[in-house]
Amino acid sequence: MADQTQTTTKADIAETVYSQVGGFSKRESAEIVDQTFELLKETLGKGEKIKISGFGNFVVRYKKPRVGRNPVNGAKITISARHVATFKASPVLKDRVNEHASSR
Repeated sequence: MADQTQTTTKADIAETVYSQVGGFSKRESAEIVDQTFELLKETLGKGEKIKISGFGNFVVRYKKPRVGRNPVNGAKITISARHVATFKASPVLKDRVNEHASSR
């Protein structure tokens, strides 16, 4: 069975802000969305947690270096230590996702 999910882009979000919030031009709506995502990136870049009530939490986690394998030739390689951004959905978001998934 083919995956029938749609992708929403920043432009789609800006269009929704423009059409549903009102009071902003299309350009202003796009700027609001761009600035929101910039703020999220800056906050995570500083290692700070982002909590959006009813949506979820974004957290930066540290991953220790580890040994992995090259999938092409099976050779062992060292995967360096790094920080990764993770997301944990709130119960409200999980319920909404499952509500829509069960109606497909």
